Amino acid sequence: MRKTRLPLAVLIAGMCVGSTAAHADQWGIQFAGGVADHDVRKADLGVVWDPGWQWWNIGGYHFTVVGEGHVAYWDIREKPSANANIWEFGFTPVFRFIRNSGYIRPFVEAGVGVRLLSHVDETPDRSFSSSFQFADMVGVGAQFGEHQNYQAGLRFQHLSNAGLKHPNPGINFSQIYVQYNF
Repeated sequence: MRKTRLPLAVLIAGMCVGSTAAHADQWGIQFAGGVADHDVRKADLGVVWDPGWQWWNIGGYHFTVVGEGHVAYWDIREKPSANANIWEFGFTPVFRFIRNSGYIRPFVEAGVGVRLLSHVDETPDRSFSSSFQFADMVGVGAQFGEHQNYQAGLRFQHLSNAGLKHPNPGINFSQIYVQYNF
């Protein structure tokens, strides 16, 4: 009995993954730059998946969600720095409230994701305590173009380990980004 369940489970899982891929609406690539307190500069490369999900149409706007994977590079300019360069890797589901139609579609967005840092020490006096961090952000932006291929926005992002380990100084980034959707 157990042997027949395993192939069935694999088949169902494959169909679920396949149906998710079949609904894929758009992929995008995102470039961002930002600054943070303590003289930190950040360059960010993101890959964005928009499955095309929509719900709660309200006054010409609707809610949607996109998935974003990020690789970022921090340039620590505060002296003395323990690690002048920190790499950040992570994933964030981003919820948007976006206009339904038009050449320009403004939106507000928010998300909470996870990050992994290459180093935890920013300066000799400032440490993040753990490589694992949460990244929450809020932002505004617009998707535009005849085929909605372009996007630009402004975000405020906070990274911290949510008090899982101390010290937990966190860091706040103000970022601008541009995106091209395929």
